[in-house]
Amino acid sequence: MIAPSAVQPISRVTAENLVEIDAVTFGYGRRPVLQGISMRVPRGKVVAIMGGSGCGKTTLLRLIGGQLHPTSGTVRVGGQAVHELDRDGLYALRRRMSMQFQFGALFTDMTVFDNVAFPLREHADLTEDMVRDLVLMKLEAVGLRGAHNLMPSELSGGMARRVALARAVVMDPMLVMYDEPFAGLDPIAMSVVGSLIRRLNDALGATSIIVTHDVVESLQVVDYLYFVAEGRVVGEGTPDQIRATTLPVVHQFVHGEIDGPVPFHYPAPTYDEDLGLAQARAEAAHA
Repeated sequence: MIAPSAVQPISRVTAENLVEIDAVTFGYGRRPVLQGISMRVPRGKVVAIMGGSGCGKTTLLRLIGGQLHPTSGTVRVGGQAVHELDRDGLYALRRRMSMQFQFGALFTDMTVFDNVAFPLREHADLTEDMVRDLVLMKLEAVGLRGAHNLMPSELSGGMARRVALARAVVMDPMLVMYDEPFAGLDPIAMSVVGSLIRRLNDALGATSIIVTHDVVESLQVVDYLYFVAEGRVVGEGTPDQIRATTLPVVHQFVHGEIDGPVPFHYPAPTYDEDLGLAQARAEAAHA
C-alpha cells in the first residue's frame, strides 16, 4: 500500500485549495442535514469524509457537484462558487469533475469498453481510434485491459469497481469524488481499489474526495480526514493525528466502539412510556 504523502495543516492552506466549503447549511424540507460545515481540499491531495450513516456525507458531494444548492454558506471548486453558476457554467465545471458512484453504477447493457468510453464519446470530439487508445490505457491502469469485452454481469464486485474507477478518470478530471468505494468488497479487492485511488490520483495530478465508512483502508491511502456527526465537523486531521485522537466521537468511530457519544438508539420516549401508552390505548378501546 502506498503511504500518504505529507501535508501541511488544512487550516493553513488557502490559495492551493481546489475545493472550499465555508459555513454551509442545508436541509431536506424541515430536516436539517448540514449545520455550518467548513472544509478545505488542497489540490493534488486525497481527502476522506467519514461519519455515520445519514450524517450528510453524500449530500456534501452533491453540493460540490452542483446537484444541490446550500441554504446558506458557499461551496467553491477551482475558485468558482458552484451554486452561483448558470447552466452552461455548471456543465463546463462538471466536465472537469468525475464521480465514482457507490457499487460502480455501470451501464448493464454495455461492455466494459463501452462503459469506460461513454464519457469520451459524450463530451470529447475524438476519433474512435483515439477513444480506443485512451480506454485501453485506463483499463491497463486498473489491471482490466483483458476484460474490455466482458459485460458487467460477468464481473466480480471488485472488478466492477475497478471498471468504474477507469471510467471516472478516463477524462483526466481535476477532481474525482468517490461515494463509498470500498463498500461490499473483500479485503483483497478493498486493498486493490484503495491502492488504485492513491496511485491514479498521484499519477494524474488530480484531487480526490472519498466518502467512506472504512476506517482502516482510508487511513492507509488518504492525506487528511474529516469526521462529520449531526451535520457538523467534529474532528479532522492527518491519519497519524486521527489514530492518536482523544476526541470521543472520532475515537469511538475509529475503534468501532459500541459505547460512546454516538448512540445506538434513535431518539425516542422511554420504553416504559411507549408500553404504557400502548396499554392505555388498549384499555380505552375496551372501555
